[in-house]
Amino acid sequence: MEDWKERISINPKVCHGKPCIKGTRIWVSLIVDNLAAGSSEEEILEAYPSLSREDIRAALAYAAEMARERYVDIPLKV
Repeated sequence: MEDWKERISINPKVCHGKPCIKGTRIWVSLIVDNLAAGSSEEEILEAYPSLSREDIRAALAYAAEMARERYVDIPLKV
């Protein structure tokens, strides 16, 4: 998704600077957490009617970008 940056907003005056879908106070992490927990796009759209499918995809694209750019230590299980 090329236009994800057009859908994500980071503003210190909105939701303490957490990345949100523009024009909403819906955190990107909330969308990604719901998807990770097994919620479908349809369930998320029903719970948050101000979202669109493109917003959900933008949240995933943002999360993918963060995963590429940020180091998270995950211990190996042996």
